[in-house]
Amino acid sequence: MRLVHHFDPVFDEESQVLILGTFPSVRSRASGFYYGHPRNRFWKVIAAITKTDRIPQTIDSKKCMLLKNRIALWDVLQSCDIEGSSDSNIKNPMPTDLSKIFSKANIKCIYTNGSQAHQFFIRYHCKSYSGNLIKVPSTSPANARYTLEKLVAIWSQIVG
Repeated sequence: MRLVHHFDPVFDEESQVLILGTFPSVRSRASGFYYGHPRNRFWKVIAAITKTDRIPQTIDSKKCMLLKNRIALWDVLQSCDIEGSSDSNIKNPMPTDLSKIFSKANIKCIYTNGSQAHQFFIRYHCKSYSGNLIKVPSTSPANARYTLEKLVAIWSQIVG
């Protein structure tokens, strides 16, 4: 089934770090925002590394936490054919236009959330970006190899 990404990127002129996922999951699409699956550890990790007292629950509070810490958020794909949520099911991917962010924010480093996001970034976007690119382990609940503590330790380089 062909799906189109409908979430706007989260960023402002102060953003210096860009985190890129692959494409919104079924639960994220249903909730209307990034990392909407209740078992995805993304918001827990970001709250921990930014030393935010509480894990944000609303879309506005999530955006506020990111922007306060100069973090931008988007996905590498604008549309694709996909059944379910697994990145391995993606077919016929079409990239997002990252120039929307690059033209307004001084992004110093991009972090890709997982291997698929990293591979798609290299395939579609590496010519438009010459800064630091770092792959971090996926926060997906399917990535059970990494505990929350281990993810926080690795992801902490984002705010280091």
